[in-house]
Amino acid sequence: MAAYRYFLLLGCISFVFIGFHGLLPVPDKSPIKKYHFDVQVSNVSRLCRAKAIVTVNGRFPGPTIYAREGDRVIVNVTNHSQYNISIHWHGVKQYRNGWADGPAYITQCPVQTGNSYIYDFKVTGQRGTLWWHAHILWLRATVYGAIVIMPKQGTLFPFPQPDREEEILLGEWWNADVEEVERQGDSLGLPPNVSDAHTINGKPGTLVSTCSEKHTFAMEVESGKTYLLRIINAALNDELFFAIAGHNMTVVEIDAVYTKPFTTRALLIGPGQTTNVLVQANQAPSRYFMAARPFMDVPIAIDNKTATAILHYKGIPETVLPLLPQLPAPNDTAFALAYNEKLRSLNSPEFPAKVPLKIDRSLFYTIGLGRNPCPTCVNGTRLTASLNNISFVMPKVGLLQAHYHKIKGVFGTDFPDQPSTPFNYTGVPLTANLKTSRGTSLTKIAYNSNVELVLQDTNLLIVESHPFHLHGYNFFVVGTGVGNFDPAKDPAKYNLIDPPERNTVGIPTGGWTTIRFRADNPGVWFLHCHLELHTSWGLKTALVVEDGPESDQTVLPPPKDLPPC
Repeated sequence: MAAYRYFLLLGCISFVFIGFHGLLPVPDKSPIKKYHFDVQVSNVSRLCRAKAIVTVNGRFPGPTIYAREGDRVIVNVTNHSQYNISIHWHGVKQYRNGWADGPAYITQCPVQTGNSYIYDFKVTGQRGTLWWHAHILWLRATVYGAIVIMPKQGTLFPFPQPDREEEILLGEWWNADVEEVERQGDSLGLPPNVSDAHTINGKPGTLVSTCSEKHTFAMEVESGKTYLLRIINAALNDELFFAIAGHNMTVVEIDAVYTKPFTTRALLIGPGQTTNVLVQANQAPSRYFMAARPFMDVPIAIDNKTATAILHYKGIPETVLPLLPQLPAPNDTAFALAYNEKLRSLNSPEFPAKVPLKIDRSLFYTIGLGRNPCPTCVNGTRLTASLNNISFVMPKVGLLQAHYHKIKGVFGTDFPDQPSTPFNYTGVPLTANLKTSRGTSLTKIAYNSNVELVLQDTNLLIVESHPFHLHGYNFFVVGTGVGNFDPAKDPAKYNLIDPPERNTVGIPTGGWTTIRFRADNPGVWFLHCHLELHTSWGLKTALVVEDGPESDQTVLPPPKDLPPC
């Protein structure tokens, strides 16, 4: 087993990176990989001016972590920023090892300024593209990077082998301090200001007023070659369309799970999701824009800022103006639904889709937005979000610590399997508002039970799409639809053969999505909307998966350097 060692210092992290200069990066075979990640606050120039931000190793986005399936990864995080910090390794299953999962106050208390914590985990049964990001406050706006997991030695991709590959990280940028933006919105009881730009690999591109090509990421390609793009949506609050002018993309993987390949001119990717595509450099040699902009199919504040990067054929002068792609319209719901319908697990003998068929526990969670009284806020109310009309209250002690050490009074396990008040979820007036309670209420799940969870959007206050992420697991997306879920009719339409396997799934606007998984990973696992705005309003909960009967089916003991609260 090879071990990959990282020293990750947070604040604005300046980064000295050793190794992986190849176009198809493959971790070398030595038993220990040493990386020095220095963390401090740095000035980064975006939107044509510099701003101090929190980064990892002074880089925005942060450094890529490379590993191979079956490897051990060790990341030493040292925090030199003014904020408490924690890092989540998004999509890594962390079997029995929630201590390395990273969400603050769920599996650990955050790393305080001047302190360190070593994340030590094994990559088991996974290969593909994942990512890492801060999991406290809104710090993931600038603290994020890619995770590339190569297949085991001697194993090829189950699709044509690319000549080169590139990570494409889609993000957002605020000219102001993003933590101050979030604080101001919270104090007013209103949504905070939207971002000033979207970015591709940290750069907004030339469509942003007054910015030049030095603010644009460029990828050089050669005619006749095939490229693997590892696309990650690291944006805080936007689902994004992505396209490349003049070029088709072949989708081959989502959330580090191989898919049945299909070709598309554009793709949809929600916050937290990853998508690998093959692109052939088979067009007339020129310069072509890659572009990303939000998918927003509800009548709320329009965020139509487009980020661009350049696909640059070798030998073409930079004076040639790039061609723009034709992206779907911002409210193109039909494209979004049709695109997601094409996603299917590969379900081959080597990579089977082990969909749970017999269900032991059925859960039905409604997603609601509303207003709670707030005498100091602008309108006398504060926006809130809830699951089954419970808005989650973050504890002051890590939930996993409380569960492992049996500390009472930190959380309850009385989260309802169904909403307490059934209603016409997608048909009520937009102004309707059921009373929302607040609490740290979790769901207890028996070890190795097969779970089905229906996530139902509601028309309370407003309908929106919601990307939901479950920590510690992949799940199968067996069904989705618009309107109210019908338990008598909709299960007959489930795909139980080759449904997409993911760690983050979009719930359609005014609709529902059903996921299934086997609860074979004991611990406390966060379940939340990956729109940071909604998460901060309380759209989250956690599942307590009980230990199994065998010694290798229990939560591992906590590490000695686990941060105190």
